[in-house]
Amino acid sequence: MENTIFSLVPPVVVILMVMITRRVILSLGVGIVTAALLLSNFSLGKTFFILWEAVKGIFISDHTWNTWSIFILLFLILLGVVTAFTNILGGSKAFGEWAMKRVKSRTGAQVMTAIVGIIIFIDDYFNSLIVGQISRPVTDSYRVSRAKLAYIIDSTSAPVCVVSPISSWGAYIIGILGTIFTLHHVTEYSPLTAFIKMIPMNLYVWAALAIVFIVAFWGIDFGPMKKHEARAVRTGEVVDKNKTISGDFMNPLPVCENGTVGDLIWPLASLVAATVLAMLWTGYEAIDGGKVSILTIFENTDVAKSLLYGGLGGLFVTLGIFVYKSFVKKSINPNTFIVGVKEGVKSMVPACIILIFAWTIVTLIDEFQTGDYLASLVQQSNIHISLFPFLLFIVAGMMAFVTGTSWGSFGILLPIAGEIAVSTDMNMLLPALSAVLAGTVFGDHCSPISDTTILSSTGAGSNHIDHVITQLPYAFAAACIAAIGYLMLGITESTLASLAAVIVGLFILAVIVKKQNFNES
Repeated sequence: MENTIFSLVPPVVVILMVMITRRVILSLGVGIVTAALLLSNFSLGKTFFILWEAVKGIFISDHTWNTWSIFILLFLILLGVVTAFTNILGGSKAFGEWAMKRVKSRTGAQVMTAIVGIIIFIDDYFNSLIVGQISRPVTDSYRVSRAKLAYIIDSTSAPVCVVSPISSWGAYIIGILGTIFTLHHVTEYSPLTAFIKMIPMNLYVWAALAIVFIVAFWGIDFGPMKKHEARAVRTGEVVDKNKTISGDFMNPLPVCENGTVGDLIWPLASLVAATVLAMLWTGYEAIDGGKVSILTIFENTDVAKSLLYGGLGGLFVTLGIFVYKSFVKKSINPNTFIVGVKEGVKSMVPACIILIFAWTIVTLIDEFQTGDYLASLVQQSNIHISLFPFLLFIVAGMMAFVTGTSWGSFGILLPIAGEIAVSTDMNMLLPALSAVLAGTVFGDHCSPISDTTILSSTGAGSNHIDHVITQLPYAFAAACIAAIGYLMLGITESTLASLAAVIVGLFILAVIVKKQNFNES
């Protein structure tokens, strides 16, 4: 069943289960068992062995600890504890009150979140979790639903990272481009120059970001998001408390009455600084000879280890403030230490479980060679070269959606796109590669098993399935607009013409949705 149409069965099962049950862990569990049964040809003994190996691989790989996944899980727990203590210190409350005096509306709260998301472009994991911690007090105070917050976070994490050369994503992509150009003797431009030239061709990014600001400034919502926003505005309930909320506290925390903005800013600033410094250090340390530059450093950085170090740095500063306010200022009961640790860890347990389940099914899907099967469809197609960017965008989106990984899709499809473009029409090389990048970000943006999607709902304190369901209409709208742009790019070979098509599409979308909202009101 590997590398055939049957390889699509497990991800399709998960997606259908998510839509029917709205229960992510149950859906992932059914998908995992389905994948294991198919891989074992329905042998129960072999099924249990496959399941054990997949789960074990998350924690132990090649007879040693799999530090990447372990460090990510530890960072989540550390962030939960830091967040709990910033609440106990009164920092989150103080920041919310401070921001209320400067951010004057729901529009301002959403725009502020989007801008912060664009600024924090170093890594999508880091962006997804930190932007939520910064913005949540403000968006909650202006009755912006957590589903909307998760959507804004998700739309400014991977989409921004994929067009930033100084990021973990940019360095990884530039490295792949270098391999492709060397293999096919492409000398017209360097990998970095090509990456920069491809930025305006990444049409999904610009469509997705534009829709975020259109929605914020015009106050328009469509699809299931309207229900969540209406409830938040009407009742002040930014999240459905009857559902499992990743990254939120199960029990009320004691809050210091004389908290300051610094009680939130200093822990988060130290976390950001420690993480960035750790990324620079781990990247520099991993360079074995050769030229040292900011790009090579980010290409070699250990993101998971850097996040762990950043989490420890943020926790150290947070606990330092807690000790000072407990024993010097006498404004906090020291006994709340246990409460903070306990509630902080508990708040991240749902996210950790979902991530473990998602990693498990991604491992099994990889054994099915689902990505290779979808890639083969591109290689076997005999379509006109002008339709090539459009086709690549669609296939890349499907691949990332069903596999839950952008980077895996990059590694499979970028070399294929490069090979086909070089052998047919060199003018299509950059448009084809750009379409792959855009499509994979689109698929990753929508996928319920994507790391970034999971962490965006965690950072926002939103129910994961609520985030997935409410985000889909926005992502599909951006994808439809981008697809039209890639048709234009393939036919005209003009970046300006494709961007003009995107702008026209965005304008039509805004007018239609605005008119629909006006008629319903």
